[in-house]
Amino acid sequence: MDTKLEIVVLPVSDVDRAKNFYRALGWREDADVATGPDFRVVQLTPPGSACSIIFGTGVSSAAPGSADGPHLVVTDIEVARAELASRGAQVSDVFHDAGGVFHHAGATARVTGPDPDRQSYGSWLSFADPDGNSWFVQEVTTRAPDRVTPGPVAYASATALAGAMRRAAAAHGKYEEQLGRYDTDWPDWYAQYMADESNAQATGE
Repeated sequence: MDTKLEIVVLPVSDVDRAKNFYRALGWREDADVATGPDFRVVQLTPPGSACSIIFGTGVSSAAPGSADGPHLVVTDIEVARAELASRGAQVSDVFHDAGGVFHHAGATARVTGPDPDRQSYGSWLSFADPDGNSWFVQEVTTRAPDRVTPGPVAYASATALAGAMRRAAAAHGKYEEQLGRYDTDWPDWYAQYMADESNAQATGE
């Protein structure tokens, strides 16, 4: 059974201020529901993310600003920094860790600039919301083996879908030549080919 991370709860002191901050970053507002003065739930989702954040009144007993280090992933750390800064976030310089693995807590062992070899998973920046909940942004250009989770298969247009079908047809023709017979399960073969191609493009594989 799949077990997918769905929600990260953030403790905030001023719900409207937090909502305005995250909306300014371009995060989609999914819900803002109150059942009374003591309970309000606001949910927003970063662009392209399957996981959302929730904050509000009566949804967390943690101290406001105590969330430390949820990660966002981008394919270009420099572009991400420029966009976050343009949207009002106080962002750090891009950095990599002196040890060349995962970053240390806080600002310990930070080396200014992206990873020297620009290796996937090796470059970060950080920012905080108005309460001090801290975020890290990590550059991932190519997923490590066995870390690719298939996602939904979607095409931007009928033209893109037709192109994928033509590529599947060409590949399936070669498959049938090797098989030496007509493949009666060709719809399943097409579907798997197109799903694999879509997921590979989405993850940079």
